[in-house]
Order: sequence, then C-alpha cells, then structure tokens
Amino acid sequence: MTTAHRASRRDFLTTVAAGLSCAASGLPALAASAAQRPRRLAVVTTEWRYHSHAWHMAERFLNGYPVKGRWHRPPLEVVSAYVDQTPEKDLSRDRAKEFGFTIYPTVAEALRCGGKQLAVDAVLLIGEHGNYPKNELGQTQYPRYELFKQITDVFRADGRTAPVFNDKHLSWKWEWAQEMVAISRELKFPFLAGSSLPVTWRMPAVEMPSGADVQEVMSVAMGGVDSYDFHALEVIQCMAERRRGGETGVRAVQALRGDAVWAAMEKPTWAAGGWDPTLFAACLARSHTLAQPPNGSHRHPTPAQMRAFVKDPAAYRIEYVDGLRATMFLLNGLVGDFTFAARLRGQAEPLSTLFYLPPNPNVVYSAALMAQAERMFVTGKAPYPIERTLLTSGILAAALQSRGADGQRLETPHLAVEYQAPQESLFWKE
Repeated sequence: MTTAHRASRRDFLTTVAAGLSCAASGLPALAASAAQRPRRLAVVTTEWRYHSHAWHMAERFLNGYPVKGRWHRPPLEVVSAYVDQTPEKDLSRDRAKEFGFTIYPTVAEALRCGGKQLAVDAVLLIGEHGNYPKNELGQTQYPRYELFKQITDVFRADGRTAPVFNDKHLSWKWEWAQEMVAISRELKFPFLAGSSLPVTWRMPAVEMPSGADVQEVMSVAMGGVDSYDFHALEVIQCMAERRRGGETGVRAVQALRGDAVWAAMEKPTWAAGGWDPTLFAACLARSHTLAQPPNGSHRHPTPAQMRAFVKDPAAYRIEYVDGLRATMFLLNGLVGDFTFAARLRGQAEPLSTLFYLPPNPNVVYSAALMAQAERMFVTGKAPYPIERTLLTSGILAAALQSRGADGQRLETPHLAVEYQAPQESLFWKE
C-alpha cells in the first residue's frame, strides 16, 4: 500500500469514526473541519519500543482506541517524530514506514516537518524510558525539560504555538518543572501533563466529593522510586485536590524506608509518627493482588508476614498547608496495584477504591489518558490544571531529597502551589 493510499484510508477512517464515536465516547463534539482535515501531530519521544510509553501513547493516535464499545479514531494524524534513542528493538522506523510519517534528526525539524515554520497543530512529548544517567538521589535524568525547551524555542522563533502534552512528571528538577509551567503561561499555549492513574477505571467507581472535609488520605502501591511513586502520588493528588478550599500546597515531606516504615506502622496516629491504621486496612482490602503465604489463600497477612513479603518498604509522609495529611507506600511483594483511602470528617467508614490498570496488550488505561490529551488537542483547553502535575512533581523531588537525607523531614515552602480542581470527574466509568 502506498503512502498516499495509507493517508487516504486514515482520512476516511477518521471522518467516519468522528461521526460514529464522539457522541458515545464522552469526548467533546468535534468541529466539521476537524473531521475533514485531521490535525497534524508531532511526537517527540526518548524511545519507541514495545511497552515503552511511546508505544502506549503515540500509537493511540496511529491506531485509535476503544471507548464504550466502539473503536474511536482520533481526528489527528501523526505527521512527524523525533526519537532521541533507538535501541535494538526500536519500533519507530517500522511505524513511520507503516503509517507514512517522517522521523527527523532534531526536534525543530520534526515540528516544522522539514520546513521553516511550525507545521503541526499539537505536540506529544514523551520523556520516559531510554538509557539516561541517574543522580545521587536515584532520579533518572530524563530530558523532558530539555526536549520541552527545544519545542518552545520553535514556538518563540516562529511566532506560533500548539498544545503540548507531557507524559508523567514535568522534570526531575523542581526549578525546571516551574520554568516549564511559566513558559506555557508566557507563550499562552495549552499544557497538560501527568500519567494514566487519575483517569483510569476505579473499582468501585467513586469520586472524592467536591468540597469534602478531608482529614487524612493514603495510597498503597507497588513499583520503584522516581517512577511508580509518581503514579501513587497522582492517585493521592487527584482525590485530595477536590477537598474543601481547593489545593493550597504542601508544607513538609518526609521519606521513610526499611525498618523506619515498620516502626511507624506500629504507631497509632499521624501525630505519633504513623498514620491512620483504618486507612491502611481499607487500602489492603481494595487490593486485587494482596500477597499470600505459601500454600495459603484468602488470608489477610499478619504484620510479620508483611515484613517477610516486603524487602524494601518505602513511605512518604506529606503535610499539606491546610492541615491535610497523606501517606504514600511502595510495598513491593505485598501488593501489585494502586489503592486509595481517605478519612472524611463525619463519615464512620473511609472512602476507598482501587485505581484499576487493565492488563497488556491493550492496556486501555493509556487510552484513557490519551483521550484527555486528544481533548486538549481538539478544543485547545486542558481538561485539568497543569498545577496538579507541577505540585506532584515537586512532592516527588522533595521526597527523594528526604530519602537521600536519611528520612529527614523537609520543609517545602516552595510547594505552596494553589489551584482549583475541575468539577467534572474525568476517570473512565464504562
């Protein structure tokens, strides 16, 4: 099939799918012009291989994704890409050949499609995966900031901008994360970031009531530091931001690891140096992957069994400016999923849920995230504030600094990030 035939087929499928699926998808209605001419999308990524985030996300704009029992084709066409690293099992070249887009040697050329002016309507920035150095705190120094600056340098030089979606946290460095948000405001382009956890399915499908009087929150999760801890912090933040008064920022952060986690587990309250044990119990009760002893099943693990299961526990204690308290756990060996629980004033039982991540190979949680990116690319408005990702990026950076300082509690006046959460619930329900 020739490139021209592929392009014609994509245009036809996009036009048909826009009519079929938009009303049923929960996505905004698309203008007729968008259906007639797909918007041009540039992909800027560190690596594109099987199971990489480019595979998760960019390919949703090549192939579409399922929404409410229909296959949705976004009204965007990938026309160019920049790929920073090409490992042995790189997929970008095969995808470029199959779908008829061009891979350029620089970010600027990708955004200009080889010409002299910005030639795309949207940019998908994926700075995750690849061979990059780690610093002394264990942070992988992915070049999200550097790639973002190359994108915005084109915007400045050409006098035009386009919406930008940034995968996961903004940068490993707080000052750079702040600068990225400041540049988006200065140049006045829509900017969205984060991961799939806030928008994936929940079991049960509950939302934090808007304006709730929230006293303490918790997430129990699995995975590594500087990666999956960001996901668990987003679980907390997308719920906590809906509390009474909105988000006002974080006062202090402390990271515990190893025996310090188990010692804190024995303390009955936050004030005593621990956390609300009923929230921890609720999180474990929501897990679908709770570890079991040999030859056992359907058991609630004892404290001794938890210690045996989890070789390197981690916990982040987070104190918000308005008095809210939060604890995030990474308990590899005990759970393999992400759960949440909250104590609301006046309610006897915690609000709790599982943030559900469907399995490979379709991993539809990435479709839930790209549906929000698509929404911004089409409407020109970010569906939730970039400040959520800015604050979560800062909490993570502070937690890793505390971890590097042997669990010292760190005051974080720089994290006085204020914003209001959207009233709309954006997680997938069908």
